[in-house]
Amino acid sequence: MKKATTGSGLVLAISAGLIVIAGTTGCATTRTSPDAELRARVESVLRNASDLPANSLSVEVSDGIVTVSGSVVCDNCGGSRTPGGAGTIQQSLGAVVRAVPGVERVEFELTYR
Repeated sequence: MKKATTGSGLVLAISAGLIVIAGTTGCATTRTSPDAELRARVESVLRNASDLPANSLSVEVSDGIVTVSGSVVCDNCGGSRTPGGAGTIQQSLGAVVRAVPGVERVEFELTYR
C-alpha cells in the first residue's frame, strides 16, 4: 500500500487498484482506479463470451493497455461463432477486448497447443 499526505491534510492510499482519500474529519472516500474498472469490464466480457476460453485467461491493465495471458487451448470453443484453431481464437479474443470502451491497445502473452 502506498500512502501520501497532501498539503491540505488529506491522506491518499493506493492498494490493489483502490484509491482511498481520507480527510482530517475521519471520513474516507474509496474510488476504484480507471485501470481496475477497465480490468473488471474486460474480465466480465470474457466470462460472458461463450466461444472463448475465459477460464484459462488472465487480464492485466496499465494505462488502458490490456494484456491477456494464458492458454487458448479450448476443446469446447468454436461452434458457429468462432471456428476452431488457436489463431482464430486469438483474433476473436482481440476483437472482443478491443470493443470494451477504454481499451487503448491489446497485447497477448498466450500459449498454444
